[in-house]
Amino acid sequence: MANITLNVEGMSCNKCVARIENTLKELGAEGKVHLADKKVDVSYNESNLTLDAVKEAIEDQGYDVV
Repeated sequence: MANITLNVEGMSCNKCVARIENTLKELGAEGKVHLADKKVDVSYNESNLTLDAVKEAIEDQGYDVV
């Protein structure tokens, strides 16, 4: 399992939190959003998923991974 913290811009409410966490869950990853810090802790299996795929999934929801 890989664990990484991503800086994500554009999150502003609990709806954003749910959207990102659900998106990661659909990918097979686990995510914990820290709204005030604009960070997302992500755990994922590197043999099934790439970091680029994780970032792309978040960005596809309208957020910026910086």
